[in-house]
Amino acid sequence: MKYRLVEIFASLQGEGRNSGRQCVFVRLAGCNLKCPWCDTDIAPRFSISLEELLSEIESLRHKSVVLTGGEPTMAEGMAELVAALKERGYWIAVETNATCGFDDAPWLEFVDYIAASPKAELGTVPIKLDRADEVRVVASMPKTVDFCRKVRKMIVATDYYVSPCDRGGAIDWAAAKDALKELGDWSLSVQLHKILGFR
Repeated sequence: MKYRLVEIFASLQGEGRNSGRQCVFVRLAGCNLKCPWCDTDIAPRFSISLEELLSEIESLRHKSVVLTGGEPTMAEGMAELVAALKERGYWIAVETNATCGFDDAPWLEFVDYIAASPKAELGTVPIKLDRADEVRVVASMPKTVDFCRKVRKMIVATDYYVSPCDRGGAIDWAAAKDALKELGDWSLSVQLHKILGFR
């Protein structure tokens, strides 16, 4: 079996509670959503075996791995990858749009950290994930506050964040600030990697 990937790289986590943590990012190809403001390339660039992937991760010399995308809960072979990383002593985080739950991706039970980022643009696509370590919602539309309140009832988490929307380099701070005024105990999460110019 081969993993369809966009890229593997080492950097600092730029968002949420783990901002500043040194990590290896494994960006898996493919996503089941098409958010109008998304700037992430999700087209597969190469395929790699489990052994090759583990070797690449080990070569980057950080003991924290972020499985991201795209949408990693849609990828094949994730249970095997997570098991192999745990055997090697890695801390594992997953970034997901929350459209798959623990029934769809039971391997999620074995990761160390889940960052859920449900999208207000989901429309009729259901949120299936019912718990996470943190939730991040991009302030991308006028109904962000209503969506955040809905998400708060659906996903139990320790931390809830609103992120400003980045549309081609124009970061909408005002919409995030306005949303936070109404959301009480939600916090601001910014994409530090974009602001500070690291990957």
